[in-house]
Amino acid sequence: MPVKPIVVTSRCLGFDSCRYNGDIVSAPFVQKLADHVHFLTVCPEVEIGLGTPRDPIRIVAGEGGRRLIQPTTGRDLTQGMESFGQDYLDSLSAVDGFILKSRSPSCAIRDANIHLSTEKKDVAGRGSGLFAQAVLERFPYAAIEDEGRLTNPRSREHFLTQLFVRARFRLVREALTIRRLIQFQAENKLLLMAYSQTKMRLMGQILGRCDEEKLLTTLEDYGDQLGAALSRAPRHTSNIDVLMHGFGYFSDHLSSHEKSSFLSALESYREKRIPLGRVAAILETWIARFRNDYLASQTFFYPYPKELDLKEDVAC
Repeated sequence: MPVKPIVVTSRCLGFDSCRYNGDIVSAPFVQKLADHVHFLTVCPEVEIGLGTPRDPIRIVAGEGGRRLIQPTTGRDLTQGMESFGQDYLDSLSAVDGFILKSRSPSCAIRDANIHLSTEKKDVAGRGSGLFAQAVLERFPYAAIEDEGRLTNPRSREHFLTQLFVRARFRLVREALTIRRLIQFQAENKLLLMAYSQTKMRLMGQILGRCDEEKLLTTLEDYGDQLGAALSRAPRHTSNIDVLMHGFGYFSDHLSSHEKSSFLSALESYREKRIPLGRVAAILETWIARFRNDYLASQTFFYPYPKELDLKEDVAC
């Protein structure tokens, strides 16, 4: 069913000139998403009262833990940022994913500089920004990525798949019917097979024990397993197993040339020379040609809108 994920994104990523130096960040992929998601934009640094432009802030590690310091003024902004993060995340009624600014002391997911002092060159390592840390703790299974890694085709593919599957599951939770949950499991069977066969079986067992009285508990348990299943991108070998499974539905009806072309494309994907979508596209043509309703319903082949397709990207 059509769904628009709810995505929180750093406001500087093409929405407002609110970077510390007054700049706006060009983020073509974020802008490409605009027609397909509901964006909620946020700039934590502006929200805690820092102006634009503003003096830079830094994460400083010490015996008492990490602190968010503005070196030029000596202000300790840690409490303000932590309070804002908790209040803002509490205010979200629903969210499916986050796209946050890389290398930001507030929003970086993994690559903010951690300093030993307020000196710019005194860098001890990398880690999460303070707002991003709150996001990761509150939403461990949400689709979360930064604009830098989203230039990588494999990272984008995983992010989009995770984002739209989670959005569809949100609608299932809102519907509160066993029928919708059964349908969700059926439509995502091959995708879950690619991500984690173990989790797929556990989810099936949870679903099998469900009745109307236990529906809320079932949705909670099922959602936890779904989040864990989607937390890491599927391995190439798992995707190949699913592609071969789909190929089996048509192999008896194909010419030797068609079979050879598909297996050649599959080998190119195995060698990471083409993306998954290019091989899946071959199966998609056969799904339409042979009118296979079961495969046509599988989100593995259509995990996100076609306008966001990555078939022309080089595999990574």
